[in-house]
Amino acid sequence: MSKKHKNRVNVVYSTNPDFQYEDDNTEDAETLPPGEQNLYVSLDHKQRGGKEVTLVEGFIGTEDDLKELGKMLKSKCGVGGSVKNGEVIVQGNFRDKVADLLSQQGYRVKKKGG
Repeated sequence: MSKKHKNRVNVVYSTNPDFQYEDDNTEDAETLPPGEQNLYVSLDHKQRGGKEVTLVEGFIGTEDDLKELGKMLKSKCGVGGSVKNGEVIVQGNFRDKVADLLSQQGYRVKKKGG
């Protein structure tokens, strides 16, 4: 069975020659402009071996735009990180710097936690 047919559930056969199976997979939401985004910046160290990371959550848009935002933040802070599960992870304690950078880009930013 090919990969594109793996998610077909309960469809065995159709006599309709124009039948098009609809996947449950939804496309990424269209990216909202920065002024309409509410991003949350917080520090986290749970399940990370005691290392602190800066999390950016709440981004609404495509995965590619989120990766581009993460790339910009990591390069401006001069550290590594990743983009997973709809959030940007920047290594280290850069909460204030990331919040300032996002504000300069036009995003509405709120700091979470201490």
